[in-house]
Amino acid sequence: MTDPAAAGLPLTIESDGTPIVELIETRRAEIRAALVEHGGVLLRGFDVGGVDGFDRVVRALAGSPLTYTERSSPRSTIKGQVYTSTDYPADEEIFLHNENSYQASWPLTLFFYCIQPPTSMGATPLADVRRVCREIDPAVREEFERRRWMLVRNFHGDFGTPWRQVFNTDDRDEVAGYCAANGIEVEWLGRDGLRTRSVRDAVHHRPGSDQPSWFNHATFFHVSTLAKDLQEGLLAMFGEEGLPTNTYYGDGEAIPADVMDHLRAAYRAATVRFDYRADDVLVVDNMTAAHGREPFTGPRRIAVAMAEPYSPASQQDPIKQQEQW
Repeated sequence: MTDPAAAGLPLTIESDGTPIVELIETRRAEIRAALVEHGGVLLRGFDVGGVDGFDRVVRALAGSPLTYTERSSPRSTIKGQVYTSTDYPADEEIFLHNENSYQASWPLTLFFYCIQPPTSMGATPLADVRRVCREIDPAVREEFERRRWMLVRNFHGDFGTPWRQVFNTDDRDEVAGYCAANGIEVEWLGRDGLRTRSVRDAVHHRPGSDQPSWFNHATFFHVSTLAKDLQEGLLAMFGEEGLPTNTYYGDGEAIPADVMDHLRAAYRAATVRFDYRADDVLVVDNMTAAHGREPFTGPRRIAVAMAEPYSPASQQDPIKQQEQW
């Protein structure tokens, strides 16, 4: 794992006594430029002012926070559009990923606020996905660029996050309409089961950048990335076809085990970490840096928010839009 100071990820800005929102308003262009260059900025040593203050930080730097839609992990709302970090057991790792990269649109900017640091571990590791892209064998990368990648999700009535919560509706027609508009194939199964398939690009370019980024969930959602006992349990319960999530090449063919091992190694090679302190605010450029979560001990309370929606189909750059206000 790389030393974050050597990697420049995240760039740390220490408090000089200036209130955090005032500092952002004064140095906003500088902070945003650093965020794009480095992939992450850590604001440290400030009196943030709790969740309300965190909300003000988000708005000052990136505009209105977004509602969490088409969710893939359990979260709880703290207040407004500020959420808990993923509600997974403390002893589980959350593998590196870029937020909502399986969707047709995603947030460009992510915020993590440390309300209470863990006793040990519990970092939000980061990986520059431009470097991840360079670490991947060109033949592997080219195959994904050509074939793309597919996410298959199965919603079982009595297991995992229900489709009603994912799509924020209990109306099947609304689900079908949303999916049709967002490039998702829908298959209803039995009384209350749902299977969706979506095919996305594996490599993207951040607006305004000529550097390719490995921006996808192909590794995160693949069954082989899960802990061995969890893999075996899910396969025994549902079989491969019924797994809650799994990934394939875009044409539906299985991704070989050695390719998945190689992709995980590429992420690991690019990963950096730091230990949270109370009142830390970590800002992540979602198309430049992947994030994850270490296992931890202790209470660990991290609030999260997302901002600046971007859709490659629209070719609109919200950074330019935001600079106008």
